[in-house]
Amino acid sequence: MTISTELLESKIGEFLDIFYRKRCVALNDLKLINTLKRKNPYLYRAVGVADASEIVEEILKAHVSSSDETLFGNEFFEPLAKWVAQQANPKETHTITTSDGEGVDITLTTEKGSMPSAVKSGVNVFNADSRKKQGENFAALNRRLMKLALHFDPVVGYCYGRKQQSSRSKSTFKELAGQVFWQLITNEEDFYLRIARAMATKPATHKPDFQLAFDQAKNRFALEFLLDFSDEQGAINWDKLLEFNSGPKKAVKAVEKIAKKVATGKI
Repeated sequence: MTISTELLESKIGEFLDIFYRKRCVALNDLKLINTLKRKNPYLYRAVGVADASEIVEEILKAHVSSSDETLFGNEFFEPLAKWVAQQANPKETHTITTSDGEGVDITLTTEKGSMPSAVKSGVNVFNADSRKKQGENFAALNRRLMKLALHFDPVVGYCYGRKQQSSRSKSTFKELAGQVFWQLITNEEDFYLRIARAMATKPATHKPDFQLAFDQAKNRFALEFLLDFSDEQGAINWDKLLEFNSGPKKAVKAVEKIAKKVATGKI
């Protein structure tokens, strides 16, 4: 069952609307002091960052890069995979279940077997502990389904990239990435290409709103940074920044008072 271009574009447009809306909300809710607590001020000093606007730009770009990857996976890739699995597989021969147990997003069941799938964005999501946990989640589902006497074939699907699984791997589940994963759940060899094509003009229509949210956050951060961590000439006061990031707690409280005034428009 091939998903029509019109239907695919419409659904992808919906997911992109949600992604961009939450992307802007994340920027609007971002607090400079919370972000600075997690940053390495020594690194900024070492690479020659010289003024408030430069450090604010670096902080915001790093936040967007990190936040976008997670947000896109949660609000675009995962719901898209669930939707296309339901649309592309005939209901007469397939039962499609979403969120079937912890660590499982989609389960395709036929007369011959059950294929639970965990949907991930890229191929570098697992460490040793999370990989073990994923195997345990699949095993728990298998125990629940044993009474059905179906062949159990668990999959971790990565929405982009490549994954070469060694024949000597001790993993209890298959790992499929990019084109291979999308073909598995849609039966379309080129579906991974259709995803980007179906975005059409949506990104361009949303970009101005995001740029506005970014610029507003940048201005807000710059004001707060100048008040908290700059000298009278506007140069970075590295002592104050390091005291806030790594020093006694009293330095943090002083900065938080100023941040609250900025947020409420009292400065």
